[in-house]
Amino acid sequence: MSKKKIKSYFYLGLCILLWASIPVVSKKILVEINNFQMLFYSTVLSFLVVGVILLLQKKTQIMKNYRLMDYLVMGFLGFLGTYLYFVLLYGAFTLTAASEGFILAYTWPILVLALAFIILKEKVTLKKVISIFISFFGIVIIVTHGKITSVAFTNIIGDILALSGAFVFALFSVLGKKYNFDKTVSAFIYFCSALIFITLTVSFFSPVNIPSIKILPWLLYNGIFVNGITYIFWFKALEHGDTEIISNILYLTPFLSLIYISIFLDEKILLSSLLGLIVIVSGIIIQSVKLENSIRKSN
Repeated sequence: MSKKKIKSYFYLGLCILLWASIPVVSKKILVEINNFQMLFYSTVLSFLVVGVILLLQKKTQIMKNYRLMDYLVMGFLGFLGTYLYFVLLYGAFTLTAASEGFILAYTWPILVLALAFIILKEKVTLKKVISIFISFFGIVIIVTHGKITSVAFTNIIGDILALSGAFVFALFSVLGKKYNFDKTVSAFIYFCSALIFITLTVSFFSPVNIPSIKILPWLLYNGIFVNGITYIFWFKALEHGDTEIISNILYLTPFLSLIYISIFLDEKILLSSLLGLIVIVSGIIIQSVKLENSIRKSN
């Protein structure tokens, strides 16, 4: 495996470690402020921290090399992945059961694979499709506590919002890989775009409340790490990594979320969750064996 691919999977690991904490962070923050306010504060912090990284890396000069059309594309991607995605996702969770919304929202790695085939012309084999659906089935086992037939789709609007959010983030990911802008510069523009849209949103729909000291550490963590530098890590992971492998490994995120929930929210990890993890890993191994065979042939 090349050094570039090793780096890609290292960045993917960082994304998984941080994204897995989203349920805990959201639970801690949303007891005091609503979704729009949470997204506003998160976006402000993300914009500032990525801006600092941009300055520290001395990449402001690179920004002069991009045309107006490039900035419009980055602005549109920011609207998709750092604003609209969260609006749809949070909207879904207010209308659907947690397990229902979670299952539908986590169809996005499957959609990444499908869109990579359509937009990036990446090769898709039957083995890739089977492996990623096996991993997705592991998610279903985890969120239904092993009672797969108990999932009932109760709110069509919430379901549409969750699926729409999944599609939006998948499209954002694939287009971001296609255009391959500088990771730090593009992340800065993404959050600049999101800040404009979320500021307009809270101005019309939700006046901003000043958060208390109690939730401030969680807001800082969410804005700086979970929804901030992970965007840089995510596109670094996509840059040289295999899309289908990345899509599979991402399904480890919900299981890691259960560990965080157990630690910070004092909820038990069920046997069904361990079974779900085994299924997820099985899907990853199936695809990894394919990757290993390809590497051996190339050597």
